[in-house]
Amino acid sequence: MSENKPVFIEKQYLGREFIPLTIRLVLAMSCFAAYFFTQAGGDLLIVVGFAIIIISIIMGFLLHYRTRVQNKSVMLDGLWTTRLVKIDLNSIVKAEKGTYSRYLFNNPVYNLHTRGTIRFYAGGKEAIHLTDRDGLLYIIGSQHANEFLRAVQSEMAR
Repeated sequence: MSENKPVFIEKQYLGREFIPLTIRLVLAMSCFAAYFFTQAGGDLLIVVGFAIIIISIIMGFLLHYRTRVQNKSVMLDGLWTTRLVKIDLNSIVKAEKGTYSRYLFNNPVYNLHTRGTIRFYAGGKEAIHLTDRDGLLYIIGSQHANEFLRAVQSEMAR
């Protein structure tokens, strides 16, 4: 396989997670319902309802981060001002699939450092847990965790 061709690529978008999208649509529908049941001064409600829908559509196309497995490393790059995070697979001692969090609602994060853990998440329940030699744990949320884990393990074995 070519050295420059990624083994795995995944793009995660901000506005495509089911629960936050549902919440935004319920808020927009509430604005429309309140508009139809108010007698006067409800014009602002219709504007807010349409604004919520337009923002939801834009967020569906807004890339949160992209994951690539290439040249014995995992590379994560995010929105405009985020820096490229490169995880060298030579320093990884354990790679496994697991859940991202036990909570139902999780905020999207990019390169969040907390208590010996670095997190990357946009949506979904599954994640890949990478542990390096120093005990630092990388938790990378993925919509395609099985393929991601296979790609990481194949690059570690090379």
